[in-house]
Amino acid sequence: MTGDARRGLRIVRLANFVTPVSGGLRTALRHLGAGYLAAGHEPVLIVPGPDHRDEMTEQGRVITLPGPVVPGSGGYRVLVDRRAVARRLAALRPDRLEVSDRTTLRWTGAWARRRRVPAVMVSHESADGVLRMWGLPEGVAQAAADRLNSRTAHAFSRVVCTTAWAAAEFQRIGARNVVHAPLGVDLAACHPAAGGERTRCHYAWPEQVLLAMCVRLSVEKRPGRALDALAALRARGTHAVLTIAGDGPLRAQLEQRARREELPVRFLGHVASKDVLYGLMASADVVLAPGPVETFGLAALEALACGTPVVVSESSALPSVVGEAGRAARDDGAAFADAVDELLAVPEARRRAAARARAECFGWPAAITAFLAAHDAAYEAPRDAVPARGEREDVR
Repeated sequence: MTGDARRGLRIVRLANFVTPVSGGLRTALRHLGAGYLAAGHEPVLIVPGPDHRDEMTEQGRVITLPGPVVPGSGGYRVLVDRRAVARRLAALRPDRLEVSDRTTLRWTGAWARRRRVPAVMVSHESADGVLRMWGLPEGVAQAAADRLNSRTAHAFSRVVCTTAWAAAEFQRIGARNVVHAPLGVDLAACHPAAGGERTRCHYAWPEQVLLAMCVRLSVEKRPGRALDALAALRARGTHAVLTIAGDGPLRAQLEQRARREELPVRFLGHVASKDVLYGLMASADVVLAPGPVETFGLAALEALACGTPVVVSESSALPSVVGEAGRAARDDGAAFADAVDELLAVPEARRRAAARARAECFGWPAAITAFLAAHDAAYEAPRDAVPARGEREDVR
């Protein structure tokens, strides 16, 4: 791929499984779009929704096309009308294409190739990990993932992976167009000062250990493991409580279990206010991130930036993200409880300083630079240097 030093590039981004209450992917799309815009490019994001929309936002232009809700997903929608998406892409005339769904949107790679548009696929999940979670035996899951990943690598100019862990399944099939571009965290908004004693008193008494989990309550995130860890800690005599920020299809089941087992769990549902969310993260003693197929884990990184250590699944990519500022545990409640105990044994000032220091290795500017490099689009210019390219197309 070659860049164009004369003007900014129109980078059209496609994403499925994004909702107003979804977390990490929506956050990443917003920060990357804003970064592309600030660098002099023209980002356009296409996502599914209940109806047509076309608006200018802080991350550039956002086009919403009608897409049905996936049954049992808790509200996720997908772009299923290929003709409508193809017509929109043709009208937009992208210089670059960036796709954040390597299953239902993989066909756009062939669309871009026919039109000689350099296209990038962003790998936000482990294919074989997801397939294993849905019950496929390891060998079957790996074979299916290899076929899927081979088609993805062939269809796109480049595959962007946010961690070495995420890239491993592409390296296994010998893909040579994989690049590494880590995600980032808003170090100004996510800060230890977001919490404090007054905020903490909303969630726990001074003598209690406050655990927090900020995650979508869906099967791939394994939220029940946080309740397993809480039960194990309380059985050991630790006066722990758990606050969960997030919603999803498993919420009613988890609430029922907490009542049945008399576990002190507070369910906040979706937290729209970032101040409230970061206040919880900064006030917690430990944040839990039990998802076994996370390829980066923005919520875990946000917790670190808030000065709070994180216990993560050793099966995910997060051990390399949290480093010594957290602990990696086996995928069971007792192991997560052990990891919590290990972190609590570290003096509070030291563990909080280590968490913040680790997060400071992951700023968004570096992430944006890496993603633009994947597009060969590192050209920077004032925003007014990007020429107008015709009137906005009618979306009715």
